[in-house]
Amino acid sequence: MTDARFITRAFEAICDCGGRLCGTESERAATALLHDLGAEAAGAPVRAEPFAYRGWRPLSCALETPAGPVPAHPLVRSAGGEVEAEVIDLGRGEPESFAAHADEIRGRIALVRHELMFNPGTLHRRIKYRAAVEAGAVGFLIAGPAAGGMVAGSSGRGDEPGIPAFGISPETAAAFARTSAGRPVARMSLETEEFDATADNLFVDLPGAGPETVVLCAHIDGHDLGESAIDNAAGLAVALEAARRIAADRPAGGWRRGLRLAFFNAEEWALTGSARHLDGLTAAERAGISLCVNIDSPVGGAGLAALTCGAAGIEPMLLRAAEARGETLRLHRPFQANSDHANFARAGIPGFRLVAGFGEHDAAARLVLTPFDRRDLVSDAALRRAADLAETITRAALDANDAEAASWRAGMIEAD
Repeated sequence: MTDARFITRAFEAICDCGGRLCGTESERAATALLHDLGAEAAGAPVRAEPFAYRGWRPLSCALETPAGPVPAHPLVRSAGGEVEAEVIDLGRGEPESFAAHADEIRGRIALVRHELMFNPGTLHRRIKYRAAVEAGAVGFLIAGPAAGGMVAGSSGRGDEPGIPAFGISPETAAAFARTSAGRPVARMSLETEEFDATADNLFVDLPGAGPETVVLCAHIDGHDLGESAIDNAAGLAVALEAARRIAADRPAGGWRRGLRLAFFNAEEWALTGSARHLDGLTAAERAGISLCVNIDSPVGGAGLAALTCGAAGIEPMLLRAAEARGETLRLHRPFQANSDHANFARAGIPGFRLVAGFGEHDAAARLVLTPFDRRDLVSDAALRRAADLAETITRAALDANDAEAASWRAGMIEAD
């Protein structure tokens, strides 16, 4: 634990790589960097696990309003195409709005609003996109939360045809206000390229005295607006720092359980990297994972929260660890498929996401996926605070007795 600047150095170096959209040079540079930082932190070799996914890139993107062209950002995996149609403003884009305008959406471009993702009851943009497609919309626009900034993210489209989907600024959304003269018309044009691609998940294994493992993970990739600093350069730096501290005083015989430091890729592409990894494990290997500690956006708000995907059995351990650090930890139990821990939950493995700013609508976390998600939003103190809690929780999990570890699976719910 002698390198007091390791966490800061790691965070800044990851941000230096840029936004890390999967399949870009930025992401590849960050993956190579994490290979080196992982080995440095854990003092052990890093193993790369390549996986296949469907690559995508935008070649051209244009959005025209009645007043002229405006900036727009294509959502990941958006379908290409060219459409010209009236824009129907569906507000937040909740199911009630889609139902109320069911007879008006077909043949129009659906406009909705991005919302704080770290919040009870949040409707993910992929849900809104899917609702627009099912209602017969020919295009999809989602307005960002901050003046002057577009919003990025995944459309959630798989291999189905889909519709063009853009992130826009709130000012552009305001230009599509309905008047007595009718709804304004927009023209969306997007050319894309799709191809077979590969990316790497990275792993460092520190064996324990027994066969079980605790996974401490964070995701590598981000988006090409800003530096993806909160989401998730901060999570990578925190996971590295927690692993570094734990590895530094590893007992001669190992802990009761082994530690696996994991960096998953293509998380922003519907959690693809962790899904591919878990699909490749045997049933016995999955059963040997006691807990997933997922560090994703652990800065950007006043409070820290653990999103447990129904794993009520881990809550006592989490609360004890937080109290030991003088933290008040908010717990959110309903299933939310918003980060890699959700894939572990689907595989029957208890876990949680450590996140900051949950339910804090004015927190910096609201700027995730915008051009403002840059390193200046992140303080060294916030990184260290999250690392302190991640370290304490992971240490508790590594040496918990078998009866306590068995209780962690209590209350797990089936994913929807």
